[in-house]
Amino acid sequence: MVLVTGGTGLVGSHLLFKLVQNGYSVRAIHRKDSDLKRVAKIFGYYTDDAQLFNKIEWVEADIIDIPALEIAFDQITHVYHTAALISFDPQDFDTLQKINTEGTANIVNLCITNGIKKLCYTSTIGAIGRSLGDAMANEENAWTPREANVYGLTKQAAEMEVWRGSQEGLPVVMVNPGVIVGPGFWYSGSGDLFSVAKKGYRFYPPGGTGFITVYDVVKMMISLMDSEIINERYIAVSENLTFREILTKITTQLGIKPPSVQLKFWQLEIGRWFDYLKNLFLKNGRRITKNSIQSLKHREIYDNQKIKTDLNFEFEALDDTIIFCCKKFTEEYP
Repeated sequence: MVLVTGGTGLVGSHLLFKLVQNGYSVRAIHRKDSDLKRVAKIFGYYTDDAQLFNKIEWVEADIIDIPALEIAFDQITHVYHTAALISFDPQDFDTLQKINTEGTANIVNLCITNGIKKLCYTSTIGAIGRSLGDAMANEENAWTPREANVYGLTKQAAEMEVWRGSQEGLPVVMVNPGVIVGPGFWYSGSGDLFSVAKKGYRFYPPGGTGFITVYDVVKMMISLMDSEIINERYIAVSENLTFREILTKITTQLGIKPPSVQLKFWQLEIGRWFDYLKNLFLKNGRRITKNSIQSLKHREIYDNQKIKTDLNFEFEALDDTIIFCCKKFTEEYP
């Protein structure tokens, strides 16, 4: 039986769909306040068979609740660990460390204790070392905490827990996705791309990053778990795009005028201070930080050759997924 953590998130919900569709016996953990209806909605995007969702065995547990996790691990042979807290607010560092790092250590320890055959961990390109100059970033880049955001710091520390597990005999594979494009989570994470594009802003941020469809992330994870590959990590990026390019693709499909004016760095610095003051009074979390602005000054281009070579992997067209996402977004928010 397969165990999935983070099954109520973008990657986790799509992973669950593909696993049960392919006939795997699946158990997924969820927190007490999580929304399982949203996962059922994701299933509804792709099938009318309501029984497919009912094939999932749900267990109430949290990755920082070891007694509950011990119950969830009963009779499990393979684990997909996708659960994480995504935040770039420095004030959330302790919580990020608790969930992302300590939570991953719990999963790794239980995998070792229960003799799990293989663990797949979903990390982030934020834990990939930065490149020098115009060189492409790859899996071998040396990582340093300099200029890393708090999310990247805790995910990289989580990777160290996974590698520690591999040294203790646990077979592992790891994926480092860029910005994941997929439907259903419109006002969190990468889903913000669609909600922001809908507002029709004239301005776009400088820089860019790597993007990938949620389908490719899931396909990569399952393929790695089914393969003989162990103790390897893979950059999961299909296209390197500027933020103007990705926003133009989305706004075009939404029938909105694309952004045309690039924000200056001094404007972003002013925005950072307004964001700081807003959070000071409203306590709604930081969205613009010093590290996030700094990351825009050095655009990383990511090399995806390793997964292509090792798995003969072929990426899907990002445009097709954007078209599908825009269609669903428009249906839900006309």
